[in-house]
Amino acid sequence: MLDRRTFTRVVAGTLLAGSRGAQAQPKGKICHIGILRAGAPSISGGDFLLKPMRELGYIEGQNLSFEERHAGDDPERIPGRAREMVQLSPDVIVAVGSSPVLALKDVTSTIPIVFLSNVDPIAVGLVPSLGRPGGNVTGVLIAPDGTLAGKRLEMLRELVPRATRFALLVPDDPGFGLKLQVQEAEKAASTLGVELKVVKVRAGDYDGAFETISAARPDGLLVGGHSFFVRDRKQIVDLAAKNRLPAIYEWPSQVRDGGLMSYGANDGETYRRLASYVDQICKGAKPSDLPIWRPSILHLVINLKAATALGITIPSSLLQRVDEVIE
Repeated sequence: MLDRRTFTRVVAGTLLAGSRGAQAQPKGKICHIGILRAGAPSISGGDFLLKPMRELGYIEGQNLSFEERHAGDDPERIPGRAREMVQLSPDVIVAVGSSPVLALKDVTSTIPIVFLSNVDPIAVGLVPSLGRPGGNVTGVLIAPDGTLAGKRLEMLRELVPRATRFALLVPDDPGFGLKLQVQEAEKAASTLGVELKVVKVRAGDYDGAFETISAARPDGLLVGGHSFFVRDRKQIVDLAAKNRLPAIYEWPSQVRDGGLMSYGANDGETYRRLASYVDQICKGAKPSDLPIWRPSILHLVINLKAATALGITIPSSLLQRVDEVIE
């Protein structure tokens, strides 16, 4: 596995952690973190936050605790779960996805909220400004502008240049970020002069979704950005391979688990930034003073083993831009 940015990220992460080290966690104080997300996690207990929080000196059961609520893949349950979370009065709530953060914003104006999403926070009224969020909400965006759905479709077409038909896999979730992804992908498809079939996954029925996709006979698959698809990545990767569909994903972890290609923020860096905001709030910082974070560097990851299995030769135009190659 080759990664030409690893050294830079490690050094940057070390400097960031060191700059915060001067403000130690008060002895005996426990940081109570609430986590609200749409779908049930594959691993409970703040799985994505535990490692970066440990790097900041937190130990679960000593100075760190997690309380988690999820909607069990039913978006209509999110508002109720948000009210439950607020009643627990955690020190900070981490909202994974656009629907959870919007639901939390409706029920509390005092408990600090840190979101992880590709929502447009200004457009939906979460904050008045990215640099000065004000209020009780700040967060970490997973794309610097928009959702990158259109750019991913362009790269997928570059990978399969003769393609005329693509499919976009999205969850049955009415969240704002999902609508924006569909809009961006449809706009890119129109510009490229290709057809785009949008297929929704209902209640985790990936087999049914891929039957619909297969019937449309696409030349490639764009997997939408959603926490469901990160959690269920192995199932999606296996079905894409079974149907011999070149697919592009959002996160490097999806490619490390067998997917063909991803383009977006680095997941490790994103989770570290999220943990940094949680850490600062637990030490007394206000969300209003923490600017919305956007990734400045995007990563193209390609799995050569998956490409070989599909009989695809990666064009030099993509290889010249790749940041991580999985062999």
